[in-house]
Amino acid sequence: MNQNVNQPEETFRQKVKRILLLKNKWYRRLALVIWMGVGGLLLGAPAYILSVRSNLFGWFGEMPDFKAIENPQNDLSSELISADGVSLARYFLFNRSQITYDELSPDLINTLLISEDHRFRGHSGLDFPSYLRVLYGVITFNVSAKGGGSTITQQLAKNLYTINPQMDGSIARWGKLPRRIMQKTKEWIISIDLERNFTKEEIIALYLNTCEFGSNAYGIKIASETYFGKQPSNLNIQEAAVLVGMLQNSSLFNPRRNPKNALSKRNQVLTKLFSHGWIKTRKAYDSIRSLPIALNYSVQNQNDGLAPYFRTAIENDLKKWCKEHGYNLLSSGLKIYTTIDSRMQRYAVEAVTESMREQQKVFDKHWKGRDPWTSDGGTESDGFLESRIKQTDVYRTLVARYGAGNDSVNLLLKLKRPMTVFTWDGERDTLFSHMDSLRYYKRFLQTGFVSIDPQTGEIKAWVGGIDYKYFKFDNVRQALHQPGSTFKPFVYGAAMEVGFHPCFKLQDISPTITLSGSPSKTWTPANAEGDYGTGDWLTLRQAMAKSKNSITAQVLQRVGVENIISFARRAGISSRLDAVPTLSLGVSNVSLHEIVGSYTTFVNLGAYTVPYYITRIEDKNGNVIENRVPKTRQAISEHTAFKMVHMFMGGVDEEGGTSRAISRQLKEDNEIGGKTGTTSDGADGWYIGITHDLVSGAWVGGDERRIRFRQWSLGTGGRTALPIWDRFMLKVYADPYLKYKKGQFKRPSTQLDISLDCQQYTPPGESAKSLDNWNPNN
Repeated sequence: MNQNVNQPEETFRQKVKRILLLKNKWYRRLALVIWMGVGGLLLGAPAYILSVRSNLFGWFGEMPDFKAIENPQNDLSSELISADGVSLARYFLFNRSQITYDELSPDLINTLLISEDHRFRGHSGLDFPSYLRVLYGVITFNVSAKGGGSTITQQLAKNLYTINPQMDGSIARWGKLPRRIMQKTKEWIISIDLERNFTKEEIIALYLNTCEFGSNAYGIKIASETYFGKQPSNLNIQEAAVLVGMLQNSSLFNPRRNPKNALSKRNQVLTKLFSHGWIKTRKAYDSIRSLPIALNYSVQNQNDGLAPYFRTAIENDLKKWCKEHGYNLLSSGLKIYTTIDSRMQRYAVEAVTESMREQQKVFDKHWKGRDPWTSDGGTESDGFLESRIKQTDVYRTLVARYGAGNDSVNLLLKLKRPMTVFTWDGERDTLFSHMDSLRYYKRFLQTGFVSIDPQTGEIKAWVGGIDYKYFKFDNVRQALHQPGSTFKPFVYGAAMEVGFHPCFKLQDISPTITLSGSPSKTWTPANAEGDYGTGDWLTLRQAMAKSKNSITAQVLQRVGVENIISFARRAGISSRLDAVPTLSLGVSNVSLHEIVGSYTTFVNLGAYTVPYYITRIEDKNGNVIENRVPKTRQAISEHTAFKMVHMFMGGVDEEGGTSRAISRQLKEDNEIGGKTGTTSDGADGWYIGITHDLVSGAWVGGDERRIRFRQWSLGTGGRTALPIWDRFMLKVYADPYLKYKKGQFKRPSTQLDISLDCQQYTPPGESAKSLDNWNPNN
């Protein structure tokens, strides 16, 4: 009986003992697992990290080396910068430009840190408290508690390296999760490397430089310019909050496309700023929060910038230089410092716009009801548009698709569709066919303008046309036109060089010149007025001032065409010049760029300085990698050059001079010279004006020679091109901050061997016959 009573007690003890034994065994196993885990972590983590770093067996993908970490590569736009420090334009695949920490506003910096990583200053690239928050959010399925765990440094690592699929290894190809694990591992490793190699300030700047903000804006500098029209250093709290809010989703929170979302996100960021004390008072917070998002939106593209013609015209030169020096113009982040002055460039654009708007009105009124393309006889050209449409890309595309002569080609060319077109009053939406568009745009007058400092050769302003978006052809350097009478100074310059005097007189009678190789063919040039001379005796200064073709041809006879070509070459003309008598009247094509550059030789006392437009080039880190200096050579003597300056001034001073229309305000207390030019059919109008410190020139004409005024006088350089120069100089002189002022031309270092006063001049012969036949070479 006692045995039965004691049996349950013994069984209970046995059970307790058995439970204790099981517990000890479980604890030992748990301890073993824990120690194995710790050991595995201590040994496996370094091995894993080392495997990722070395891309073991190609499993993990490439990692940037330490050199790349220290010098992170980031596709950057190259920027053209004016002589006065203003951004003129950019070359880019992705519109991005780097800035430094010092160029960020305090509001922007603190908004970024408080909103995205408020423990940034205290961690070393990895923020473990945020990882615990993320883990808690995952476990509890609480999205709001989950939040984000990436630090700014990790985001930088992601932007720079890990989002590139080319850096994936074979594990990443197993699926999204393995790829994400690899990316995160690399972000952690690279983040630690970044923290070791960069200061906190440098990481902030690097991060903001690598972010994408939509609207083709990459980096905080372009984003600030695109959305608010200002630099990052000038961003206020509410603007900074908009841009920082876009970092989480540049499309969803884009203030242009999704203004409601952007406003809500901005206010969330402002709430964080208030809770962390950056916004000091509730009143200030409520005030800022109630403000609307005030955008100054402007998407930057290749049509934008203050000098798009200039940027495009020099692009091939820059690409050639980049190829020779191992850079990429579109992605190396070069800073290209130019000679262009942004203020003068703006004045040039304004002068062109104001003058060409008026010229177009005159042109349209002149041709009202008729098309302005004519044959050499002055009648309308038949089949003009039909022949020109065949030169277009759209025609070639249609022919390639349907075949030449197919009715579908003509049908589609005449099919009207919605189109935005250029007008002088702004863009206009209309319904045009391709033929309508061609007819419309062929009616516009075109222009080019360039201004050069004669002492340095620096190009200060460059306008290649009336509107780059719609007319991309550059009329400064790309276009070649007949210079007309603007070539005459080289004829008279060659005469001055061999001993002619500005006061030497010739009779206003057109010579008859036998053409070389054709004894039966002769040439007798008519003057602009249509006559062959009045018979009056004129000084060479008066003849050039009045642009007398008759006397210019006589000078060519005496000096010789080869001497004239030699003089023009030395002065700076590089285009082909035909050795024919008509050369004296400007029949050989030249560019505006070269002829204005050659005129600087006269102003600079015979020293030709090759016009240039780049002073230095810096890499993305601010290191100067190229310095450029003027290239100068003595082309003609100081005395010859100054005699020609005196001749140029005759256009302003002499009665009947073609530069007399210059504004009186420009002439006061100022020495000015200039030369007009007009081709025989009025297709080209030129004016080149000279002062002691600026030589500037304009060309005006149709898209091609057949497009012109019917009335020659309406297309003269004095009526079409001179007003552009006049307006430009008025604006330059009105700016007190520019160094270009009124003044006198430079005088030769030694006294002239002659007097320029015609009253003191003694001609080489006493009779008209001896005077007419005199030649300094005899």
